[in-house]
Amino acid sequence: MPKLYYLFITLLLSLSTAYAQDTAPKQIEIVYAGTLTIDNDKYPGATIFNSDDQRKVQFRHQGMDIWCDVAVLYQKTNQVKAFGDVFIQQGDSLKMNSNFVEYNGDTKIALAKENVKLRNEKMTLETQELFFDRNTQEAYYLNHGKISDEENVLTSKEGRYFVAPKKSQFSSQVNITNADFQINSLTLDYYHSTGHVYMFGPTTITGKDYIAYGEKGFYDTKTEKGYFMDMARIDYDNKRLTGDSLYFDKFRNFASATNNIIIRDTINHTLVKGHYGEIHKAQDSMFITKKALIASLVDKDSVYIHAKRIMVTGKTGARIVRAYTGARIYKTDIQGKCDSIHSSQTTGLTQLIGKPILWSGKSQMTGDHIQLLANTQTEKLDSLRVFDNAFLIEKDTLGEGYNQVKGKTLKGKFKENKLNNVNLYQNTEVIYYVYDDQNNPAGINKSKCSQIRVDFATNQQIETVIFYNDVDGGIYPEDKINKEELRFPNFNWRGDEIILSKKDIFPEEEKNIQLTPIKGIKTEEIDLIEEKLNPKIEN
Repeated sequence: MPKLYYLFITLLLSLSTAYAQDTAPKQIEIVYAGTLTIDNDKYPGATIFNSDDQRKVQFRHQGMDIWCDVAVLYQKTNQVKAFGDVFIQQGDSLKMNSNFVEYNGDTKIALAKENVKLRNEKMTLETQELFFDRNTQEAYYLNHGKISDEENVLTSKEGRYFVAPKKSQFSSQVNITNADFQINSLTLDYYHSTGHVYMFGPTTITGKDYIAYGEKGFYDTKTEKGYFMDMARIDYDNKRLTGDSLYFDKFRNFASATNNIIIRDTINHTLVKGHYGEIHKAQDSMFITKKALIASLVDKDSVYIHAKRIMVTGKTGARIVRAYTGARIYKTDIQGKCDSIHSSQTTGLTQLIGKPILWSGKSQMTGDHIQLLANTQTEKLDSLRVFDNAFLIEKDTLGEGYNQVKGKTLKGKFKENKLNNVNLYQNTEVIYYVYDDQNNPAGINKSKCSQIRVDFATNQQIETVIFYNDVDGGIYPEDKINKEELRFPNFNWRGDEIILSKKDIFPEEEKNIQLTPIKGIKTEEIDLIEEKLNPKIEN
């Protein structure tokens, strides 16, 4: 056989032996002991070491030292049991005290019992039974423990501490107590260097002036900022904010939500919806967009306002609602459209601005400016005003024509939130279809005067028309009037645009709006994010 082959075999055996020696578990070293005894009846195969007046018993194993009053060493199994005032130190920062420790040098797993206190720099873990795995550098308890640092105290039924990232992982009955807030959770991770909390189960955060809930998310305990998902909600500034995802910043007095959001204001009896919204506490304001809607309860009926953007400002009793770009308003007995809406709770005045149109029952009203006034105490609708080019149209229910009344201004009165009558002033004109008692056509009233009053029946159709002062005109047979004269100039019936329900308050392009799915941080990315943040925090 060639010498080269023998040389290769010898080298391979040498390397295998060296590798086996390096990877073999190292024996627990005895650094110091006062006295040595053997008690095979009580501790068969073990050596008992006791401390003396000078020093405690000390053992060492691969960078970890153990001090105690009494130690029982099993050299064959490479195990030690330490009793009485046990102290362990690994490196410069990891230290642990307890009444008892059992350590296996082969598995490198320690079990500490009774008054266990593990410390790593500014973190302290306290429990009655703690497992420490030196292979993964993890400490964990299964029957209640407490972890505290400079700012927070964390308790849970089960917990795990990771030495390198300085991370605690909690499950079951998790509680974090801080001077400014409290957290109750089912499962969460806590990073001690940054004070960041990552939630993986139902979690409630209760601050001095807010309550936040989510089943997945993030919370910064140092700045009281949070991001919440899955059944997320925030009770903030007497409002409840819900949505697919929520963001909260206590010190900016700010909260926001994205996708399927609802803001409930129980004090003002309002409900705000949309797909993006903000609450600014310092300014007493709310902003909402993307299919924005605000609903206010008025005398057992709701008023709905929609626009591309809605802003609500002011304290309770002095709120102002601004809805702009494509504004719409809906109530069971009154509906409208315009460019923007401005509504003041203080004055009870709601203004429809920019090409306004209003429907009440079968009647359509237009003008350059339209205002609705409500009783500031009851918030019931009280009156209606149309300024400049007031025009009222009603489709004749018995024929094919249209009843029309026009003038410079219009003033209407509501009774039990329904339009009861209107008065038109200055250069008023009317085209009105007249019927006898048997609903047979009697002609068309085509007249001019200085003022016209229109009364509405309970079904909100025109019931009577009354003329005042300088009446010019009368009732004419329909065949005696040209068809061109049956409609006033600027006639524009828009009955097909009437908002028939609260669902129809949205234009077609917004009814089926496509939302961008909310994506949270992936679990495997969190450690990398925190690792990058650590140097910044320490510096």
